Amino acid sequence: MGEIADFDALRRALAENSEQPEGPARNARAELLLAEAERLEVPLAVIEALGHQLKVYNYSSEKDKMFVPFARLLRMWDERPEDFDAYEAHSLHWVFKWMSAGMLDQPHVPLASVEKWLGEMEHRYRLAGHSERAVRSAEFSVAAHVGDLARAERAYTAWLAADRDAMADCHACELHGQGVWQAESGRDAEALGLWRPVLEGEYSCAHEPHTVLASSLKPLLRLGRVEEARANHLRGFRLVRPMESMRGAYADHVEFCALTGNEARGLELLAERPAYFTDTGHPRSRLDFMAVVALLADRLAELGLGAQRVPGPAGRTWTARELAVHARAEATELAERFDRRNGTSYVGDRARARMAQRPLVERLPLGVRTVRPAPAPEAAAPAPGNADSPAGLSVLLAEARRMSDTLRPHALRAWAAVAEAARDAELEPRDRAEIADHEAMAGGPEAVELFERAAALYAEAGDPGEALAARARGAYVRALHGEVDAALAVVAGLYDEVLALYADGATGVRQTAAVVMSRARILMRRMHEDPAGPAAGTALAAAERAVREVLALVDGRDGDEVRLAARAAEARAMLAELAGHAGDAGRAAELFRRAVDAYVAAGLPWFAVEYEVQVAALAHQAGDMAGAERALRGALEHGGPYVEPVGRAQLHLQLAEVIGGRGEAVEAAEHALEAAHWADEAGESGTLGAWARQQLGGFLLRQGRYAEAAEVLESALVDLDPGTHGDGVVVQARWWLGDCLGELGEHREAAEHRLRAADIARHWPEQQDHATLAHLAAESLGSAGLLDEADEAYTRAGELWRALDNPYFLVRSLRARGWLALRGASGAEGARELMAEAVRECEEALAAAADPVAREQLTDELGHTHRQFGDLLARWAAERAEGEAAEGEAAEGEVGDDEVRAALEAALARTEEAVVVFGTLGAGGLHGRTGAELAAGRLEADLGRPDAAAARARGVLAAYEGAGDEDGTVLARRAEADRILRAARAGA
Repeated sequence: MGEIADFDALRRALAENSEQPEGPARNARAELLLAEAERLEVPLAVIEALGHQLKVYNYSSEKDKMFVPFARLLRMWDERPEDFDAYEAHSLHWVFKWMSAGMLDQPHVPLASVEKWLGEMEHRYRLAGHSERAVRSAEFSVAAHVGDLARAERAYTAWLAADRDAMADCHACELHGQGVWQAESGRDAEALGLWRPVLEGEYSCAHEPHTVLASSLKPLLRLGRVEEARANHLRGFRLVRPMESMRGAYADHVEFCALTGNEARGLELLAERPAYFTDTGHPRSRLDFMAVVALLADRLAELGLGAQRVPGPAGRTWTARELAVHARAEATELAERFDRRNGTSYVGDRARARMAQRPLVERLPLGVRTVRPAPAPEAAAPAPGNADSPAGLSVLLAEARRMSDTLRPHALRAWAAVAEAARDAELEPRDRAEIADHEAMAGGPEAVELFERAAALYAEAGDPGEALAARARGAYVRALHGEVDAALAVVAGLYDEVLALYADGATGVRQTAAVVMSRARILMRRMHEDPAGPAAGTALAAAERAVREVLALVDGRDGDEVRLAARAAEARAMLAELAGHAGDAGRAAELFRRAVDAYVAAGLPWFAVEYEVQVAALAHQAGDMAGAERALRGALEHGGPYVEPVGRAQLHLQLAEVIGGRGEAVEAAEHALEAAHWADEAGESGTLGAWARQQLGGFLLRQGRYAEAAEVLESALVDLDPGTHGDGVVVQARWWLGDCLGELGEHREAAEHRLRAADIARHWPEQQDHATLAHLAAESLGSAGLLDEADEAYTRAGELWRALDNPYFLVRSLRARGWLALRGASGAEGARELMAEAVRECEEALAAAADPVAREQLTDELGHTHRQFGDLLARWAAERAEGEAAEGEAAEGEVGDDEVRAALEAALARTEEAVVVFGTLGAGGLHGRTGAELAAGRLEADLGRPDAAAARARGVLAAYEGAGDEDGTVLARRAEADRILRAARAGA
């Protein structure tokens, strides 16, 4: 650091350091700046450097260091108050509040000292003529901390009753403290009512709504308002993440994760802030942090993950179980230090209660990537009773048969339980046949062998029809593995045998239908082998005949048992598939719907899901979005909990896209959120999950929920890959993220994402997106103050707009470059040249345009270009005049009053050009014309021509004579015209 030469240089250095991120580096710089200030031998310089040092300590993890600079400031005030200017005198009294809270947060400071300081604060505030409000607020904090609830209530009431003055905390901070008290007193709804103005942006400050968002999480969860809790977590964590001083709020977000089934995200949060485990400068927030670390680690151990590696204090590796023990010990020791100092058990009681909390929500999907650290609990298998006894095994067998006879979703699991229980039991051949049959149905490489074994056991049990059905199922498995010809040869014989048995009454319709259906399935496989080959028509016809045989056998009998109803429904679905192959999409959709209806009528809605999906696809293909939506909703409803996680993710994502396509961003976001959640559950976070998050981010953006959208899109971009998801998806995600960050004021980051998206789009054949992204990136760079980079991006965009024959945005890029030039090195001369070029480009495009609509649009653009040229010249004149006024008079060789006046005259001429151009548009250019007239009026006034200014104002009022008050632009124009008239009369 170079030596500070004077007070102004010191102030600039202090201001620059204030803008740096919180943390030890900024604190160290503040200490060096204090040493530089002392060398200047200017008392106010030292005072300002001490105040700066105190502030950066307070907003860091080294809060314990702020007492020394404050004590020195207070001594300087007592000795020579005249050395303090008004601002520093106010600041000194303001930070009394920080000292009070700071002492309370340090358990080594005796409570008597805290109370003495509270009295000192009250005395000094009274001497300075300040209200009691800040004092009573500080007293409330002391009483609430030690658990003196009666005194806390009295102080709280007095705090609210006292007048607000310059020493009162800002509205946002006060409402935060008041809401916390209500929440801690069990009044969650009242707390959220107090916080509403902060959460909605009515009040804010450097640390709000950061802490209110964090504090609101548990009250919202307790009230069941989980959607708001999720939103506040995503918004709030984004705010506290970069701020070192917000360990307490950060802890609230970790706690939220532990209480909502988001343990994995909680671990990610711990990994982001390793210093929070060990920073000792603020014991109170360290206690909060270690308590929730213990809560999270205990939760992991409870889930069976005690041996999992987790983030922890540096210097060693930690398992969840070890971290839980360490964090609990640290939190307990810190709480005991506070309680010893306070003479109560209040802090320790609260810490123990916090560590003992139970989850408030089993799993709250957040939208950001979060992989569950433990598998989701599966639906319970049938209760085995005492499976070791014959009676227990009989119960299992009966339940398994009931489930398979009624086609329940978990029937195979029930038979697996039977197989496990019967491993060493003596069973009848029929029982062993059913066990083998269902084991084969569960799949695996040995399925054909198991079906053959089941068939032999069925035959031994005297059921030849069921034996043929088992062998037919084995044949279908062979077809599935590519042995279609062999499977057909086998099933042909089985088909003949079962029909003969059925004709003789030696087997039932159920067994016969099983063989006939297996034959139809195998023929469907044959059709799929070569759908466009020379034998395709023959294969399709054979499959259709076989399917119709199934229907002929079971149709009309499906009231007898659910299995036959399922056969009929499946046959209709197969006919639908055949109609689709034949090119009759309408017939296919109708048959799929009939299959769905049949499954639902039979009480088997979960079997309808795959056919609802087919209906949705056909409806989508036909442009029937309403039909697609109905089918997808039906699939989710009918599938219920039985659809696998990946299937649920796909259904929700498809539904999100359909609903979003008709503009319902809120509901679409809900389905995209569910899609992301189920993709994570399915282990598809990096593929389907990333896609769902990209869509969710877009839907949140459309709702104006920029912080949430940014969190989700950043999470999506970790996994989005051009090779997997496509260039377009990646570009769109970065585009949307840039929009979000721009709205949040993070312009440098917005520019980065827009530029990265533009670099991908530059390789596309169509360059419209490339040009748009380059233009948007230029806007972000300009807003970030990166003028040279912004000019370069606008130049790139302009070249692209020219190549695309888009004069509108070419002109806009030139105008933007003109404004940048005015702020940059090329100054007014460069700005004028660029604005003049924008005018020429617009005029040339207008002269070449033949289409009436294009001519009207280009005329409007030309009017705006003249208007902005005038505004630019007026801005330069105003800034030059201010500079001359500050210097008293222009130095030799610099621009003087004549040049300022000439610039104003030129600005007026350009503005009058705008009036004329807008005037050619008639009613369509009215607002543009009156806006330019008023700008010209202001310039007339600046040039000392009040009568001309008044004339222009009266012309605007006349233009709107008879217009109603419902148009906001009309009201604004009239108000501005009135102001110009009043100023003209005053200056006449």
